[in-house]
Amino acid sequence: MAILGKIRKRGVTLIIIIGLGLFAFIAEEAFRSCEATSNEKRQQVGEVLGQKISVQEFQELVDEYQEVIKMTQGRDNFTDEELNQLKDQVWNTYVQNALVADEAEKLGLTVTDAELQNVIKEGSNPMLMQTPFVNQQTGRFDASMLTKFLADYKNIGTQNPQVAEQYNTIYKYWKYIEKTMRQQILAMKYQSLIAHSLITNSISAKMAFEAENNESDIQLAALPYSGVKDTDVKVSDADLKAKYEEKKEMFRQFAETRDIKYVDFQVVASDADRKELLKTMTDAQAALEKGDAPAEVVRKAQSQIAYTGIAVTKNALPYDIKNRIDSMSVGETTKPFETASDNTLNVVKLISKASLPDSVECRQLFVAGATADETAKRADSIYNAIKGGADIEALAKKYGQDATKRWITSSMYENSPSIDADTKALIEAFNTSAVGEVKNLSVSQGNIILVVTDRKAMKDKYVVAIVKHSIDFSKTTYSAAYNKFSQFVSENQTIDGLEKNAAKYGFKVLERADMSSAEHYVAGVRATRDAMKWVFDAEKGQISPLYECGNNDHLLVVAVTNIHKEGYRKLEDVKDMLKAEVIKDKKFELLKSKLAGAKSIADAKAKGAQELTVSQVTFAAPVFVQATGASEPALSGAVAATKAGQMCSHVVKGNGGAYMLKVIKSQARQGAKYDEKVYTQKLNQQALQAAGRFMNELYMNAGVKDKRYLFF
Repeated sequence: MAILGKIRKRGVTLIIIIGLGLFAFIAEEAFRSCEATSNEKRQQVGEVLGQKISVQEFQELVDEYQEVIKMTQGRDNFTDEELNQLKDQVWNTYVQNALVADEAEKLGLTVTDAELQNVIKEGSNPMLMQTPFVNQQTGRFDASMLTKFLADYKNIGTQNPQVAEQYNTIYKYWKYIEKTMRQQILAMKYQSLIAHSLITNSISAKMAFEAENNESDIQLAALPYSGVKDTDVKVSDADLKAKYEEKKEMFRQFAETRDIKYVDFQVVASDADRKELLKTMTDAQAALEKGDAPAEVVRKAQSQIAYTGIAVTKNALPYDIKNRIDSMSVGETTKPFETASDNTLNVVKLISKASLPDSVECRQLFVAGATADETAKRADSIYNAIKGGADIEALAKKYGQDATKRWITSSMYENSPSIDADTKALIEAFNTSAVGEVKNLSVSQGNIILVVTDRKAMKDKYVVAIVKHSIDFSKTTYSAAYNKFSQFVSENQTIDGLEKNAAKYGFKVLERADMSSAEHYVAGVRATRDAMKWVFDAEKGQISPLYECGNNDHLLVVAVTNIHKEGYRKLEDVKDMLKAEVIKDKKFELLKSKLAGAKSIADAKAKGAQELTVSQVTFAAPVFVQATGASEPALSGAVAATKAGQMCSHVVKGNGGAYMLKVIKSQARQGAKYDEKVYTQKLNQQALQAAGRFMNELYMNAGVKDKRYLFF
């Protein structure tokens, strides 16, 4: 009871303490929740129809597509530009599939497993021809090969890790093909549904024929807008506002863009840098001419291209070397020459030239023993047996090997950056052995018995020593350029300052309008992701810090001059465009009033119009008027509505001027025959093309947000 009494005395205090504790607990959980939401938002690479995709999910799609490209094209790696294109393709495909899937769900459209299996059995889908399941004899996709592969894949287990890995790679590729085909079929269903809602009938087919084949010859009176000075036209704010409201839908944008001004300075080698490099190249030239070991000369000069000593085709040589190699004689060494396209100095020595096979078919058997003597004796025994007529395949099986025939082509080795001595000896044996010749090659790990069974596609091959070196700037040169650029940036922290003082430092301010976050580079300079993030986080008028970018050879500063938010562009942003339209409207009204009272082409000519004749005018194609230098669809419509022998009832407003016209004669094009079936097919094809543009409409209403620039 005493304890209860003490508790009651301190009841209010306890309530406050408990309340504060509960508040702290709730606040902590709320903070954690907000932090988790914030972290999740920071990891979002984009959004479509309210569905967010994280950077991890997008990267998985990119990795999947990379593996597909590697498998189908035999690629191992990609350039930065290729990776950017690949990521764009993945993003565009993701967005398109999301849009179609959403519409299909609303309509109840699906692709059943049975439908997919029918497509696979039919084997005509182009994607199936990109799989390993194409019968080489028929040249067609073979569903039975796929069935066998899938059965083998289930039973492969872990018996042979290398084989299991190959099967797993092919299986993943097949699942990608299967998924993509399902998405394609669904998109085709949706597009077909839209296309079939655009009805074609015999009346529209007949009209299409007449639009193409009914020709008119006309007399035209033209008053070009250029005949009225812009200063003679007054444009008010009310005019601009009215035109803005009229054209407003033209100014709607679906993603934020930004206008920037920037200074991009590329650091290049100084005269001193070039002089030092030229000495290195001249020394290399002298060493090659003297007969020093090419590999050592190339290594000492730090050439971008290592010397392998292997004879290669011209296709394996750099472009600038390939273009001059045939004009060189064996043993000749060039003087240092510059290649502007890759910014290099070069010295080349043609060591040898020979006609050698581009493809060699051969059998190989590797021989190894416990000691070097045992290896040599065993290799000699096998070599002599094969020379005496023994079957190399039978001998190979005895040693647990496979000596089946294999084709070796130049492309398999000639682009390798380095080749070891064993590989070099083997390649030289491929190239120089006659058909049927047997060779016993000693290599570091044993011996190789080689039998050449066929040779074809003889080509000129060259052994070339190439010293290729970038004309690089020195650290001293870069440091001087950096200090100068840094001073310029620090002293000019306003846009006006940048523009006013750039020339003093030898720089130039450039500008770029409507930069989108979907772009990969700022100002077309590589490695500018940090600058891109800054641009889309900065406020109007801000100046960026100095960025070192490109291939560590560019210095960049950026200023944001305007921000165009998602939605309708402001009147001020499109004022120049609107003013041009208003001026054209007012000029037309002036020219129209000038033609008032004119009843004929002669009357119009008397009022200053240019008279000309235009032949073979059709409704299906716009008229080009030489006098105004403009294409005029409005004239085609006016001609179609005017009977032969009559004047058009009104002055026609064109893109380049005001016009009066008279139709001299109208007739069907000579030899034109109406075929309802042909024109119905044409209109159906046009409907299908129109339906194909459905994606633009879906995209506009999907709230697509592309934030890839934050991560890639």
